[in-house]
Amino acid sequence: MLNQLYESIMIGFKAVFQNKGRAFLTMLGIIIGILSVSLMGTAINGIDRVFNDTLGMFGEDVLYLQQFPWFMGDAEWWEFRNRPRIQEEYAEKIAERSESVSFASVETNRRVTLSYKDNSSEGVELKCASWQSAYIDAAKIDRGRYFTQLEDEHASRVIIIGSEVKKLLYPNIEDPSGLKIKVNGLNFKIIGVFAEQGKVLGLFSVDNMAVIPYETSKALFGRGWWISIPLKLREGVDKEYAVEEVRNITRGLRGLRPLEPDNFAINQQEAMADQLAKIKSSIAIVGIGIAALSLLVGGIGIMNIMFVSVKERTKEIGIRKALGAKRWVILIQFLFEAVIIALIGGLIGLGLTTLLVGLINKIFVASMSFGLVLIALCVSIGVGIVSGIVPASQASRLDPIEAMRYE
Repeated sequence: MLNQLYESIMIGFKAVFQNKGRAFLTMLGIIIGILSVSLMGTAINGIDRVFNDTLGMFGEDVLYLQQFPWFMGDAEWWEFRNRPRIQEEYAEKIAERSESVSFASVETNRRVTLSYKDNSSEGVELKCASWQSAYIDAAKIDRGRYFTQLEDEHASRVIIIGSEVKKLLYPNIEDPSGLKIKVNGLNFKIIGVFAEQGKVLGLFSVDNMAVIPYETSKALFGRGWWISIPLKLREGVDKEYAVEEVRNITRGLRGLRPLEPDNFAINQQEAMADQLAKIKSSIAIVGIGIAALSLLVGGIGIMNIMFVSVKERTKEIGIRKALGAKRWVILIQFLFEAVIIALIGGLIGLGLTTLLVGLINKIFVASMSFGLVLIALCVSIGVGIVSGIVPASQASRLDPIEAMRYE
């Protein structure tokens, strides 16, 4: 029995490799289908991984009181643009009135040029934050320290730089703390360097940044146009309760009447999670559609070529059956041949995916996992079985006498 099974498998192998060109053309649909499935999976895995890293930058227990929501949906931009600005005084008042908030900072951003001697970096994101951001900001300090309350209140010219800025301006200095740096031509003293954080969704680097005290920014550059108020929640506080409490306090500060809509946004991680779910769903729908169509075409191609193979080898089948080959032996021979074609196509698709993942990672993010490889291989085998079962069954039911007479 085992000898017959082994013989059937080897005949299936030989049949595939005797017609390499025909087999390869039959595989094309499977290759494209597995490539689509694999690329979709790598994109979703990559987004998941990077998104989990990105969430840490925002802080699970941090709310952001801002003029604009992070995602506007179908609303018109001008509706949010016409809202009254967030005032820096809100931070102190919310901290005083809220039972849920432990720290309330004030932040604003601007683009600047940083320089040191002959080295310079343009378009650096400069975050201007109050001293309380030291207890809210999820970014870790790799070298040095954060600025103090006294340095903020006295508008000290101190700065913390990102890891990318440090590499550009101080490539040969391990710790630039204590050195001078110019911000738009104004002298500052470096007191710290942030640890490397990576990219937001794999696209925008947050290491090309720097942070200075908010009061220093006001003294040198004036008040910020768009103000954000990060709010650190107390440990153990219910987040939904905290959001509602901050909302009610802010409505009071804005002088809103009970029936008037909010003219501010309270942003949090959950908004990012919802957006991620939509991105993943879109990728999955498109990827599954392309993959299903390609696999259908590939499966039909395999089925067609197997019917041709059965016709071409009808006399061979008759001889084998006359010599004692059982129906199941013939069935396995042709079924295995269909599976081999699909499996080789799947392996080629996975190989192409591996090459493309390296290219994709240069502009976006993708992550190949062992589980994804197993799924792709199982899909290939499944397509081979489904496509080959009918031709294999037809071959196994041939009458040996009629088959041997076939020309």
